[in-house]
Amino acid sequence: MDSLFQYSNQLIARVDTAYTRYLYNKINWQNRLLGLTGPRGVGKTTLILQYIKNKLNTQETLYVTAEDFYFAKNRLSDLANDFVKAGGKHLFVDEVHKYPDWSKELKLIYDYHPDLKVVFTGSSILDIKKGSADLSRRAVVYSMQGLSFREYLMLFHHLEIAPVSLEQIVNQKVDVPQIPHPLPLFDHYLKKGYYPFAGEDDFGLKLRQVVNQTLEVDIPTYAQMNVSTGRKLKQLLAIVAQSVPFKPNMSKLAEMLNISRNNIADYLLYMEEAGMITQLRSQTDGIIGLGKIDKVYLENTNLVYSLVEDLQNKGNIRETFFLNQVKVNHQVVTSSMGDFQVGTMDFEVGGKSKREKQIKTAQNGYLVKDDIERGYLNTIPLWHFGLMY
Repeated sequence: MDSLFQYSNQLIARVDTAYTRYLYNKINWQNRLLGLTGPRGVGKTTLILQYIKNKLNTQETLYVTAEDFYFAKNRLSDLANDFVKAGGKHLFVDEVHKYPDWSKELKLIYDYHPDLKVVFTGSSILDIKKGSADLSRRAVVYSMQGLSFREYLMLFHHLEIAPVSLEQIVNQKVDVPQIPHPLPLFDHYLKKGYYPFAGEDDFGLKLRQVVNQTLEVDIPTYAQMNVSTGRKLKQLLAIVAQSVPFKPNMSKLAEMLNISRNNIADYLLYMEEAGMITQLRSQTDGIIGLGKIDKVYLENTNLVYSLVEDLQNKGNIRETFFLNQVKVNHQVVTSSMGDFQVGTMDFEVGGKSKREKQIKTAQNGYLVKDDIERGYLNTIPLWHFGLMY
């Protein structure tokens, strides 16, 4: 255990606490069993290390990653037993889905050690959900996504901007004097600003590695797929990436990929939960999850630029950004009048020359325009929706 403590203390000492993500202050860290999930690369490890450094006594705290070679010969529950006997109070387990039978082990730890607080993270939402059958009454699980435009401005340009609500946005009550000309920054964010590692060298290469690991390792491991099926997932993602946006035709897709039509919906759901795509559903009797899939988007605009290279469709990028940012705090569904419906509001997304023909008869219709700095009447700048979290 000494080597684990040494590694833990090194990581905690090195982590930068100058900036914390949007979820940091929303998490109830007092829960006995706490989970943090989200796509690869969005900063989950950094967030928990920051909390340890800011709030906890490192002599009573241990951070481990389930990938550590230590667990090749030792059980997680045995580590917890030894840790508690040594006076440990806070155990953080990163990449927990890499540990076999992780949910059963966490259940045992929870039941046997009522005074120990455990925080676990998983890069794949899939495995966390799969294991939650044992933990549903015990664990409180938070989901985290990539940087908003507001967070990007704070992290990379040191511009302090308070989050704004959807109500403030539609009522034209957004004032950001810190950035008199936001469009160049916004354009850069769309290309390279969603992931916290965007400032590192070889960002494009690292992002493709995230995609490959998700499609070739995370999903196939969860769904017990073979290697060739992982390749099918990459083909399916490429089809979605090149569409504007993609309107799923299950029969045609099955024919293109040479797989069963019945598998397509499962593959799309796997990719959605792993943070690769977002499926826009219609609203059926008020139950969002039961609506049929109307369109499929890549999960964020950085993925569009990375996977499609020079063939991006501007309209697709605009819609991808709007959906990605708004869905964090609101349910977004298909609109019969515009592109999206949020509650009783309909939104049509386009460029600065876009007209309000589609939403003219909508009771609460809004025109969301790219390439404009300020809003007026029911016309809202697209970049405003990046300030919501």
